[in-house]
Amino acid sequence: MAMDPKKVKSDLVLILDYGSQYTHLITRRIRSLSVFSLCISGTASLAAIADLNPSVVILSGGPHSVHTPDSPSFPDGFLPWASSNAVPVLGICYGLQLLVQRLGGDVRIGDKQEYGKMEISVQKPSALFADHKVGKRQVVWMSHGDEAVTLPEGFHVVARSDQGAVAAIENPSAKLYGLQYHPEVTHTEEGMETLRRFLFDVCGVEAGWNMEDVMEEEIKVINNTVGPDEHVICALSGGVDSTVAATLVHKAIGDRLHCVFVDNGLLRYKERERVMETFEKDLHLPVVCVDAVDQFLTKLKGVTDPETKRKIIGKEFICIFDAFAQELEKKLGKKPSYLVQGTLYPDVIESCPPPGSGRTHSHTIKSHHNVGGLPKDMKLKLIEPLKLLFKDEVRQLGRILDVPEAFLKRHPFPGPGLAVRVLGDVTEGNALDILRQVDEIFIQSIKDAGLYDSIWQAFAVFLPVRSVGVQGDQRTHSHVVALRAVTSQDGMTADWYYFEHKFLDNVARKICNGVRGVNRVVQDITSKPPSTIEWE
Repeated sequence: MAMDPKKVKSDLVLILDYGSQYTHLITRRIRSLSVFSLCISGTASLAAIADLNPSVVILSGGPHSVHTPDSPSFPDGFLPWASSNAVPVLGICYGLQLLVQRLGGDVRIGDKQEYGKMEISVQKPSALFADHKVGKRQVVWMSHGDEAVTLPEGFHVVARSDQGAVAAIENPSAKLYGLQYHPEVTHTEEGMETLRRFLFDVCGVEAGWNMEDVMEEEIKVINNTVGPDEHVICALSGGVDSTVAATLVHKAIGDRLHCVFVDNGLLRYKERERVMETFEKDLHLPVVCVDAVDQFLTKLKGVTDPETKRKIIGKEFICIFDAFAQELEKKLGKKPSYLVQGTLYPDVIESCPPPGSGRTHSHTIKSHHNVGGLPKDMKLKLIEPLKLLFKDEVRQLGRILDVPEAFLKRHPFPGPGLAVRVLGDVTEGNALDILRQVDEIFIQSIKDAGLYDSIWQAFAVFLPVRSVGVQGDQRTHSHVVALRAVTSQDGMTADWYYFEHKFLDNVARKICNGVRGVNRVVQDITSKPPSTIEWE
């Protein structure tokens, strides 16, 4: 259960997704202009498109060629529908080629494969480049192999690359436009201005997407869905998503929401005390804290395989959550009816892979959202109030709900916790205590240096090796820890963070002098790909 997209007080810009790695980004960029945008499969039916009543449709890029027999396309009747309903259509890269080919133009495999930053120049005055005189140049991010060579009737070339390839086309009377580059990526220097001009000047879209309206609509939906005597449960992880979702539901139905926070023994330094204080004192959420440290660590003893660790943690969580629900049923005299989950919009998009991606359609939400799955016999109906939102929008919503700013800006933390940051057996020696202390020094140093908000995620890793060292006058044979910090937009790709040497030197000294059992500190300088952000 989530808000109906048709209830949003904003014109909708609908993206038909053909598999571009930048499709999420188009949707986010448009929303940053206070315009509602959704993304659906590029091969969706005409009825599905029409039912959403979009004001504008954008055809995304993709890795396909229009010459391949099974290349994905919009449904038959789409262009006549757009024309009769005066819905402008913008094709980006593959989307442009699709428009040209379906309307009788000619697309051929280009002589020059154009990828990366390119300069284009305006060939003809156009509303897309209103302040650009003919000949004006700009840097864009091109990415294509095929090339439109003969345009359909009514179309004009309005920009070309330096190599002479078509970069932008339009047929204003038919409200059809195309860009052979990605306006949504930061490498296209004037891309946001082009999108803004297209939406507001060319299409006359009205901005009306804001988190205040989303909050009001979600509260209305929750109140209309959850009966006056029904109860709702929520597992809080201590992360931003589940906390904002629970706070929103609590605002709607009060103490008929029942939250549980599980201390599994794999939390960061003083994590339990810190998050419980936020839940109780700042947000006034009804939370039961379950101490399950011994239960989890006993099951994890001797386990070294990362996937096995994850499965054990997921299974134990289910047992605890099930016990919590049964205890609540005894107390209330009735079963809770609903479960709150902090599912976000990228999870929904990822569960519906684009055509031609080679992945089958799936509605499975990632395991860190449904905490490893729940017992089938629970039969709880879902409340997913954040299902249409991106992470930055969840943070905006959290601010409106008075969730503390420091909490909203917390770095992501994996569901299995420190189990995936202690390589090997988490119960061996005092690995968890050492890691907690090292991590706290690292994170506090980042905060003291004013760097925390510039970093997507930072943490320490306990390595299953020992090294020789000299501490004081003693020769030591102690543990090695690694420091990891990355920058990212969405966690899908990431670059390692460039700390100044003086900062790293200070942190390493603090760790080796302040944490007993550590005599060597290394830094992970690998991006994603090839590495993942976490080590396990």
